[in-house]
Amino acid sequence: MDRSDIAKLAELARIEVSEATVDEVAKSITDVLALVDQLQAADTEGVAPMAHPLDATQRLRADQVSEDNRREQFQTQAPAAEQGLYLVPKVID
Repeated sequence: MDRSDIAKLAELARIEVSEATVDEVAKSITDVLALVDQLQAADTEGVAPMAHPLDATQRLRADQVSEDNRREQFQTQAPAAEQGLYLVPKVID
């Protein structure tokens, strides 16, 4: 990776890379790409892919309603509500 590649990547990623750190960023990205090349060179013939490294499943609780619907009560306390929605001031022009 050279300085022009770093400048182009920074522009595409919408990040600022100062002139003082361009060489350091280039070296870091080059190191990462070298690691990717090393991983791609590993022989994985005959190795079955894993969906999860631990093949574990997460136990989930039952989906049950545990509280009453008090939306109407809460909306009476709101400064402005209409048709079940809370109305807020416009913050973006």
